[in-house]
Amino acid sequence: MSSFKRKTTSNQISNPIGTRVIPGPVSTFITSTGVPSLDDILGGGLPLTCSLLILAPDVHTAYGELIQKYFIAQGLACGQTVCVLDDNAKEFVSECMWIPSHATQTTGTTAPEDEEDETAKSHDAKIKIAWRYEQMKQFQTTVSSTSQSSDDFCKVFDLTCRIPSHVLQSGQLLSLNITTHTNESSTRRILKSMKDILESEEVNSYKPIRICIPALGCPQWGDIEPEDLCYFLQTLLSMIRNYPQTCLSLSLAPHLCTDSWGGPGWTQKLGWLSDACVSLSAFTANPALSAMFPSHHGFVQIHSLPAPYTLLPPSDKFSTLRGLSSSGENNLAFKCMRKRLIFETLHLDLEGGVGERRTTPSATTMAMESETHAHHHPHTPGAVGPSGSEGSAKVEVQLEDVRENVAKVMIQEASVSQATSSSAFKKAKPKKRVAFKSDRPDLYDF
Repeated sequence: MSSFKRKTTSNQISNPIGTRVIPGPVSTFITSTGVPSLDDILGGGLPLTCSLLILAPDVHTAYGELIQKYFIAQGLACGQTVCVLDDNAKEFVSECMWIPSHATQTTGTTAPEDEEDETAKSHDAKIKIAWRYEQMKQFQTTVSSTSQSSDDFCKVFDLTCRIPSHVLQSGQLLSLNITTHTNESSTRRILKSMKDILESEEVNSYKPIRICIPALGCPQWGDIEPEDLCYFLQTLLSMIRNYPQTCLSLSLAPHLCTDSWGGPGWTQKLGWLSDACVSLSAFTANPALSAMFPSHHGFVQIHSLPAPYTLLPPSDKFSTLRGLSSSGENNLAFKCMRKRLIFETLHLDLEGGVGERRTTPSATTMAMESETHAHHHPHTPGAVGPSGSEGSAKVEVQLEDVRENVAKVMIQEASVSQATSSSAFKKAKPKKRVAFKSDRPDLYDF
C-alpha cells in the first residue's frame, strides 16, 4: 500500500457570486442572462470575458432592450455590479422586471393567461391515444425554469413586477453618459471611460461586473459609420478579455441590424465581432408569418456562439433547445407572454396550423353541429317559429332544392366528361406502319 498522499487545500475557493462552472477540458465561469431558455442556447449561460450581441431589426418592437433589462435585473438580483451605458440609465433600470413578491407566491394568485394554460394542460392530460403511450413524456418545446431557479444563478422574473427603489440605491448600479459637448468621438471617449471604470473595480476583482449597452447607435450616440462601429466592438472584445470577471451584453439600434446599412455580409461581420450574436426577427412586418405561427412572435437566428478557450462552443454539447442531433439549431422561435419571455423550438400546430388549445369552437364546427341538429330534430310543416312564421320549414325546402341542384350539376358534369372521353376515343388515329423494302423480302416481312 502506497504511503503517498495527494496535497489538497483544505479551504476550497467558492465560485464568484451568481456564477457556475462549465464542465469541460477548460473550466469556465458562466453567468445567467436572466432568461433560462436563452442560457440554454448559449450552452448554460454567458461565460465571463465574453460578449453577447442581440440584433432586433424590427423598428416597431423592443425585444433587444427587453433582453438587456433581463440582463440587468439578473445582475442586481444576484449581487453583481452592473454598469449601464445610457444617458437615462436610472430611468431605464427602473423599468426592469423583478422577482414576484412573496405574498403573490404564497397566495397563489395567477394571471388569466396562466389559468388558461393550466386548464389546457389538464385537458391535454385527459386525452389518451392508446394505453401504450400513457407512460411517454409530453412534448416539451422549451426548458423549465425551476431547475435553474434553485440558487442565485438564475432568478425567476415577472414582467408585471418592477424593480424596487431600494435596489437602485444599493450601490450596485453604475452609469455612464453617452452624449458629450466636445468634438471627440463618442465611441472613443466611452472606451476610455469604460477602461477607467474597470480598473477602479479591479480591486474587488472576485465580484463579477456586468456591462450593458441597451441601444448602441441610437440618436444619442451621434453619427456612427460602419467602420467606427466595427472598431468599437473589436476594442470592447479585447478589453473585456483583460478583466476575467467582466461580461458584456449589448443590442444595436434597429436600423443598424440589417445589411442595407452596413453593406452585404454586415450581419456576418457582427457575428465575428462578438462572442455570441443572436438575431430576433419579429413577425410584425409580415402578417402572413403571424397567421402561420400564431403562438410565436418571431424567429431566432444564431450567428455565433461563445467558445472561450475552446474550438467548439459548449452549446454543441450542453444545449437542449438547439438539438443538433434531431431538429437543428435554426428551428428556434420566441414568444413574449404576459409574465415572461420564452425561447423554444419552432413547430407547426396540429391540423395544418389549427391549435388544439381553443377557447371557443371554430365556425366550421358550429355550422356542422347546427346542420346535424336540424336533421335530427325536423320541424312539422305547420309549426310556428318564435317570430310567428314557418321559418324552419322554408329552410329545409331550400336545403333540399340546393342538394337537388348540386346532384343535377354533378350528373351533367359526369355526362359531359363521359362524352368527351368517348369522342376522344373515337378520334384516336391508328398508328402508322412503316414498310421496308429490300432485295431479300423474307428478312423484312411485315
